[in-house]
Amino acid sequence: MGTVKVEIVNKSKNKLPEYQSSGAVGMDLFADSSSVLQPGDRVLMPTGIVIAVPEGYEGQIRTRSGRCNKEGLVVLNSPGTIDPDYRGEIGVILYNAGKKSITVNRGERIAQLVLSKVEHIDWVPVASLDPTERGTAGFGSSGK
Repeated sequence: MGTVKVEIVNKSKNKLPEYQSSGAVGMDLFADSSSVLQPGDRVLMPTGIVIAVPEGYEGQIRTRSGRCNKEGLVVLNSPGTIDPDYRGEIGVILYNAGKKSITVNRGERIAQLVLSKVEHIDWVPVASLDPTERGTAGFGSSGK
């Protein structure tokens, strides 16, 4: 894996986002406040960090699988997108999809940040598209 330099301002007292293993592709983001979420509640959780996503990349905010599996804590719009021209604090929309209340404390890991390379679309208008085996069959039609 290569690395990309990303500028960051840490307005919180938390440590910087970090990878939990040498092979991890997502780095953990930390809560910058505390909250109790009842089942069905959502909250915009501040992280206290501001980053400059490089041009040609997207920051993606994703659910942490462990908390999702154990508690039902999910990132509601996962993956959330951080555009290269955004310079505000990263906020994470957390949702309690579980059956019990969830306490999120300041400094706890709440989500993952993945940096992904992206390309802009340059539309090429055509009269029709080449046929495929699947054709126009929709959801669930691939049989998998």
